[in-house]
Amino acid sequence: MNPPAAPTRYPMTRRGAERLREELKRLKGVERPRIVAAIAEARAHGDLRENAEYHAAREQQSFVEGRIREIEERLSNADVIDLRDREPDGRVVFGATVIVEDTDRQEQLCYEIVGVDEAELEQGRLSHTSPLARALIGREEGDSVEVVVPGGVLHLEIVEVRYE
Repeated sequence: MNPPAAPTRYPMTRRGAERLREELKRLKGVERPRIVAAIAEARAHGDLRENAEYHAAREQQSFVEGRIREIEERLSNADVIDLRDREPDGRVVFGATVIVEDTDRQEQLCYEIVGVDEAELEQGRLSHTSPLARALIGREEGDSVEVVVPGGVLHLEIVEVRYE
């Protein structure tokens, strides 16, 4: 018989872990009590079979409880990486902020390499599993990188690497 598999570890930044803790606190302390009160109020209206408010509140409850379980699982298996202790060596690593220049468009872009749960491209946070992040990780200031993206090929030069 095989031993049980080790739980999946989730790399995340210190800020990402803090955001998840804040969301968990809000879900448990605000959303859960609000939904419980909505269910109690809907029950007071009588027949639950045709009570839209009751069914909507139960659906919200299911979503919130699922999200609470997901966050608790992520945090309990988190591999929080804090770059404050890292010696700056100019290499792109998980958690680093990278300033690159798109050499075709002569424009600078700034990205932070983060965990899957933290990624928000609009905010400049790239998942470490994305093609762009994978192309940047391990490189250093001054390196040129070509990355195939759905719109073609990006030609980037790493201008600066920061550990914040």
